[in-house]
Amino acid sequence: MPATEYQGTFLGRSILSIRRNQVISMDGSHEQELEDLDLFQKHVAERFSDLLCSSTDGASPDSLLSVGWIRKLLDAFLCCEAEFKAIIFMGRDSAQIAKPPLDRLISEYLDRTVKALDICNATTQGVECIRHWQRLAQIAVSSLEQSPIGEGQVRRARKALTTLLASVTFEEKETNNNRSTERNWSFGRRCGSTVTIKDGNAGISRSSSWSVSKSWSAAKQIQGMMTNLVMPRGGESAGLAMPVYIMNTVLIFVMWALVAAIPCQERSGLSSHFPVQRQLSWAHSLMSVQEKVAEEWKKKEKKGSAGLLEEMQRMEKSAQSLIEFGDSSQFTAEKAEEVAAQVAELSEACLKMEEGLEPLQRQIREVFHTVVRSRAEVLDALDQATKFSSQIP
Repeated sequence: MPATEYQGTFLGRSILSIRRNQVISMDGSHEQELEDLDLFQKHVAERFSDLLCSSTDGASPDSLLSVGWIRKLLDAFLCCEAEFKAIIFMGRDSAQIAKPPLDRLISEYLDRTVKALDICNATTQGVECIRHWQRLAQIAVSSLEQSPIGEGQVRRARKALTTLLASVTFEEKETNNNRSTERNWSFGRRCGSTVTIKDGNAGISRSSSWSVSKSWSAAKQIQGMMTNLVMPRGGESAGLAMPVYIMNTVLIFVMWALVAAIPCQERSGLSSHFPVQRQLSWAHSLMSVQEKVAEEWKKKEKKGSAGLLEEMQRMEKSAQSLIEFGDSSQFTAEKAEEVAAQVAELSEACLKMEEGLEPLQRQIREVFHTVVRSRAEVLDALDQATKFSSQIP
């Protein structure tokens, strides 16, 4: 699904919100504000329900934690974020978000977005690393698709796959142990340090400027984002505090899922517990998705994994089987059929990654820039509210 498809939803939602908020500003109607909140909760529930259906539908091409599924997750985030801004800002006096308890909640949200930006940077590098592994796997596929397969093709495939698995194994150790003396440049050393991102019509090449600090920890970032995540109580639950809480929860979950799926620095101890009440109307589907991802994380964490991305798991499994074939001295007809099946499996995983990883990388950057713009809008609104209040005698 193209990352730009969410914009139509946002435009329709924005127009609706402008009209409703104009009514609120003119007659102070609290009913319209409640209706906006109900719609927001409904839309959040629907988006994560769609993700849940994709993860359980065996016929769906976008199974849980596949490249396509992650892109749908990011698309859901962009839709939620656009609608959240429409509720909070459009047609509303900026002074409202500078009053308690919203001022504190908005401040906490801004703190979380800073951590989210770091995670976007780290996972963008992680996707680049996966693309490097995909290129190694493709070398093996090209060699083993030759007919007949000679010793030269087998050696070439074995060398590529051995390099691939060694790199994945090293990454598994890196992501689960803080190697602070090397980690800032380890991605660049193994996977290529330059990432090209297109903003509009311009190609921007970024390298070391994207690197997170040597002591940075993805698990600690997520833990920090979860801190003080408390559901609004009493009268606050019917006001603007609730959409802020919902957006905080969505932001944390999306960043957590990215860290679980994509190679990322220092993920050891990544929490699988979310302090969210499942019985909330909008939270049921989100928590159902979270539990499915957490189950996969717990299974793979014990064995060690550079990431839960489905295509990467398939690639690693097929690569291991093909290396064992290369070590074998007996090439029977039955063995040849097994090899052909593993090559086909690896080829399919490579094709999906080739088609999906670059768009995924662009979409992560789109999330990054969207969060940056939103932060700027919030800070500008707070600044205006502060200046206005200082002018009142």
